[in-house]
Amino acid sequence: MTATTGTDDGRAGRSSRDSRGGRDDRAELARLLPPATGFALPPGRHEHHRERLMNQIDHDTAADTASASAASAKDRAREGARDLAPARPRLLRPSFLAPATALALAGALVAGYSAQGGGDAPERMESGASASERAGEAQPVALVLNRISDAAAKGEAGPVRDDQFVYVRSQVQNGDLTSGTLVTTPLSEREDWYAQKPGPQKKLGLSREDGETLPINPQLGDTEGTAPGIGRPTYRWLAELPTDPRKLLDHITALTPKPEGQEHAQAVFDEIGGLVGFTVMPPETAAALYKAAALIPGVTEAPNAVDAVGRKGVGIARVDAHYSSRSEWVFDPETLTYLGSRSFLTADTAYGRKGALLSADAVVKRGVVDEAGVRPQD
Repeated sequence: MTATTGTDDGRAGRSSRDSRGGRDDRAELARLLPPATGFALPPGRHEHHRERLMNQIDHDTAADTASASAASAKDRAREGARDLAPARPRLLRPSFLAPATALALAGALVAGYSAQGGGDAPERMESGASASERAGEAQPVALVLNRISDAAAKGEAGPVRDDQFVYVRSQVQNGDLTSGTLVTTPLSEREDWYAQKPGPQKKLGLSREDGETLPINPQLGDTEGTAPGIGRPTYRWLAELPTDPRKLLDHITALTPKPEGQEHAQAVFDEIGGLVGFTVMPPETAAALYKAAALIPGVTEAPNAVDAVGRKGVGIARVDAHYSSRSEWVFDPETLTYLGSRSFLTADTAYGRKGALLSADAVVKRGVVDEAGVRPQD
């Protein structure tokens, strides 16, 4: 579609010091995290892992008194995270990390689905078209995306009522740096229920993975709840987006933050991937998003693309040279419907070899239900 993940007790707004006068690891972790960016990442995926992390931190804090040696170790870990963060690969879907390593790896994590934020629209050329538009129009991939757009325009998704939930079941894999090297977690099933209520909400839905069901809570800093937007793309919000591809690209670009070190065009590509992959939206909006993606410089066709469960299809890809990573969207070769995505390293790094998988997903089912936790009927 991607936030505080604590309960409604206002966790995000707590002081940086705990009740005993010590430093609050949760606040320190939030401070160390880099600006949020997205990668085809459904809203709630990062929230699910972050909630598990925060719960474990709460448990450890209550169980053990921080000793001087532990504090010293944490200080060294924080310093190491600051030193290593710029060189680490961007983990597109961070796995659950144990509290002992969380702070040391904080610099390597990028929060999943991005919050609304500022950003500059593509620079306009004298001809009136942006540089991204001119580059996209010159690429053969535009023909492929136009075909995908035409197929999306014939879809029958929605409408979705404000009192309903969008349901997505997927198979996912995530990158893990806990060991100091990149390890891809086993494939697991995930289910998400996204609330469609208008206005700021503190209960955004439910997420179920590995047999554990957790609430999807407001984004980091949204103490009054998270409003519909690019970080919480409800059907109503998606229906209000412009359907002219050039205007839509400018709009999405303006809402996509510029993450430090990452190409802004890549962040925009990832945002669009999250929207088309893990939401239910009006067909005309989906069609416009694919045509907008064709206007992003560097987007190419990816032959022999496969999703997380090995389904082969038509691929659309972009390489982020700054992060040495490649993102791919996969579409059914016959119907051109979205199947899933994957990302991997494009060069050898200190954390993994070229070709190492950063993340992968496969959408198994999407639907609309009246109650969170209930699966749609087949």
